Amino acid sequence: MAELSDIALQRIDGTTETLADYAGKVVLVVNVASKCGLTPQYESLERAYSAHKADGLVVLGFPCNQFRGQEPGTEAEIQEFCSTTYGVDFPLFAKIEVNGPERHPLYAALLGAAPKAQEKPDGTMRERLAKHGVESSDGDILWNFEKFLVGRDGRVIGRFAPDVTVEESPLRDSLDAALAHAG
Repeated sequence: MAELSDIALQRIDGTTETLADYAGKVVLVVNVASKCGLTPQYESLERAYSAHKADGLVVLGFPCNQFRGQEPGTEAEIQEFCSTTYGVDFPLFAKIEVNGPERHPLYAALLGAAPKAQEKPDGTMRERLAKHGVESSDGDILWNFEKFLVGRDGRVIGRFAPDVTVEESPLRDSLDAALAHAG
């Protein structure tokens, strides 16, 4: 498996970079969608990014249309939606697949490093999705807005269920600790 920092990533504008471009930063990787019940999380992600980018936080949004077609737009449409609806200023990337045989190498590496997501204490996200006929395994991304926190050293600190926002434990606590760590 490739080093996390060496994996090629295509920005939503078509330029290419790697996680090495964010060396020394705390990186929050999120698979995003514009037509999901969790889409309002763009607000809290942007708030966290704006509040902590001077401290070394970067949020990276990866649009994905694998969950009931909730990200059907083109890259231009996605960028326009995120900018005008939620004022998103954090980096967005080209649409990718996070599960299945076409899973992007970034997500293969992230899942290899953190195979199980931390959930809210009530742990109901998986149950709620199952009631709607959505089944998944721990080896897959559960739904839109699942989050991976990568430390300044480029190692995965944790994986968080889609309904855990950046303002809630355990993600908030992990993020605060990572930002406090000088590297």
